[in-house]
Amino acid sequence: MNGSIHDLDPAAIFAAATSLRNACDAAATTDRSLNLSEAYHGYDQLMREVMRIGALFESWACSHVAFEELGECWPYFLEDHFGAACLEVRSAESMTAFDESDCLKVAMELRLPVRLDDGLPLPLDVRADHPALASGFRKLRIQTVRQNRFSEDFETFAPGDDPFDPEWREPRYGLYGVDANGWSEHIADRATYSLARSLAVKLAPGVDFSERPIVTLAPLNRTTNRSTFSTAPPARSFPPWSSPRRPRQ
Repeated sequence: MNGSIHDLDPAAIFAAATSLRNACDAAATTDRSLNLSEAYHGYDQLMREVMRIGALFESWACSHVAFEELGECWPYFLEDHFGAACLEVRSAESMTAFDESDCLKVAMELRLPVRLDDGLPLPLDVRADHPALASGFRKLRIQTVRQNRFSEDFETFAPGDDPFDPEWREPRYGLYGVDANGWSEHIADRATYSLARSLAVKLAPGVDFSERPIVTLAPLNRTTNRSTFSTAPPARSFPPWSSPRRPRQ
């Protein structure tokens, strides 16, 4: 799939819609106070909503998901997991409000491998060998950080963090040099990964950063809204940077 409208898979849309309908029905069975016909002014409207959401998510996925990294049959995967993931994002009676921003949240719940996009707020931590052997840095590193709107402190934007948390500004991409001891030294920040990568290539011609790295998403950490990954030593007075996430097996 390359992301064009012609790549939309009707089987995937139907599987997602079926999974979501079944999940909503199961929620109504468990919670006797939930009346889906009443919530949607008729059960037919719920059916329209689950089909709309299935098509919206499939369109989003065709643009962003690295299907070659998934290792599963996409329609079957959606049929098994999509509905439950949606109910982690929105309640069974509020699916009319499901929009494109919810697609990213559902993708997080599904732990999908997603290609980095400058328009998509994804956590990132990638490293590449420094091509100059005489350099004081063994590697270069690009990592997402963001600033708190109230304290103005910067923290790592890591897997499991809420990408739409209103307390935080848009993520920025920090470029760092990593020495032989694993310490990161800040070089510069850029608004997008593309700009950070361009700077890295300018400073160290031949450095091998992917144009669109693949990020394996993690579910939202609802307890602390902070990712629970180990940290590397901070560089000078900079905040501690989380270690790179292990790739999904």
